[in-house]
Amino acid sequence: MSMLYVVATPIGNLEDLSPRAVAVLRSADLILAEDTRVTMKLCQVFDFHAPLISCHRHNEGFKARGLAERILQENLTAALVTDAGTPCISDPGNEAVAACLDAGVPVTPIPGCCAGIAAVSISGFDAREFAFYGFLPRERKALKEKLRALSAGPRVAVLHESPHRIIHLTETVQEVYPDCRMTVCCDLTKKFEQTIYGHPELILERLRNNEKTEKGEYCVVIELPENAGEREETPEKECSLEAKLIEKMKEGASLREAQEQLCAAGEKKNAVKQAALTLKKLFEP
Repeated sequence: MSMLYVVATPIGNLEDLSPRAVAVLRSADLILAEDTRVTMKLCQVFDFHAPLISCHRHNEGFKARGLAERILQENLTAALVTDAGTPCISDPGNEAVAACLDAGVPVTPIPGCCAGIAAVSISGFDAREFAFYGFLPRERKALKEKLRALSAGPRVAVLHESPHRIIHLTETVQEVYPDCRMTVCCDLTKKFEQTIYGHPELILERLRNNEKTEKGEYCVVIELPENAGEREETPEKECSLEAKLIEKMKEGASLREAQEQLCAAGEKKNAVKQAALTLKKLFEP
């Protein structure tokens, strides 16, 4: 009987792969993988020999239907995996699942690791209701708008963030919700996992004073203040890029370094470059 198994894989510690997941992956006829190079390492450790087929965000749209038809017609057992965690949760796989359902292929989950759920479980927040948002916008203004919109949902919000933007995210959370509580998890289940608890101000201090902050993978849980949805919105006065560059330079950065820092924080490269040129003209003798 044809079947698609949606299999959760470890997010760091290989011992978290369940015996049922091992059995399914070992007996599968095909393994649909987000990145075959990453999954190949898992296969080598656990002695899985099924052929690997690439199925990621950029190709599953046009491959999904053909794969579903093949699974059905050849009566295959297939397993869908991502690089780490549960497929379809801020990861590719939903189009493959939808195509199999449309084709009449049964789909069943093999539950296991999920970074967001793991982070919520150790947050200490009341998570009878929470919302998962994945990665938020990079650009500062869009990020603020998205953060403000969180107040319309459950009090607990779960996010992913990259190591190069975690300080930028926390700074913006502090501006929008200075009284919120945060749980910031880095490299959950891995050897050097770390979790920081507290208000944004404390989180920022810890992140800025840790030379390893820009390494690892982050999952952030935010508990919004009780009155977050009742606050009256006030127009925000945007700080000019020139002013931001000057502020960075006051902190000791060169003009070039200040430009790089603003771009890393999500500002548009061309706009930052133009602001830098304006400053050069102002300060030229």
